[in-house]
Amino acid sequence: METLADYLLNEQDLIGKMDILNRLQRLLKERKGITIFFNNTIIFKAEIAKMFLRYSEIEVDENLVLTAMLLCNCKKIDGPQSLDSLHNYAKNGAEFLATLGFDEKFCRICEQVNRYSGSQPREPESDVLELVDNFGGMLLDRPERAGYAPKKALVQLEEENLKGKENRFLEKFKEFVNAMEEVEV
Repeated sequence: METLADYLLNEQDLIGKMDILNRLQRLLKERKGITIFFNNTIIFKAEIAKMFLRYSEIEVDENLVLTAMLLCNCKKIDGPQSLDSLHNYAKNGAEFLATLGFDEKFCRICEQVNRYSGSQPREPESDVLELVDNFGGMLLDRPERAGYAPKKALVQLEEENLKGKENRFLEKFKEFVNAMEEVEV
């Protein structure tokens, strides 16, 4: 029998994955009272991840990264949250995803979107999620601040968010952002 995990991972089209998750979000809420976080911010970050992967041609599984990007924040709370829930949403999300049939590696990738759980060793796909989740979040407006310009978000990412941390794709990501900054529309 095919699990939701199989169904979602077998869908290769990003828009198709988003459609499945949108339906899943509504069904879980209506039938079981379970909330998963899936909104426009997730879609925005998934599109950044897709562009980064296509630009950089790094050695990771694109389908795995994009699926994880759509799900890694599934237990995040929309709005103000306690420090405890901020530190635990990725781990809680990974545990929830395991109940939907996702394997240990996929769950670990999602858990490692941030470094609060201390999960080691880090998966390469997690480093992509970390970059995109941090950077994409800084570009967006929040109630307490306006979204950052890409250059400012890169500085914040490198000098604050990832200070003292190793992310194997940081230099490639900076290259990507700088190249995208030069594109004229």
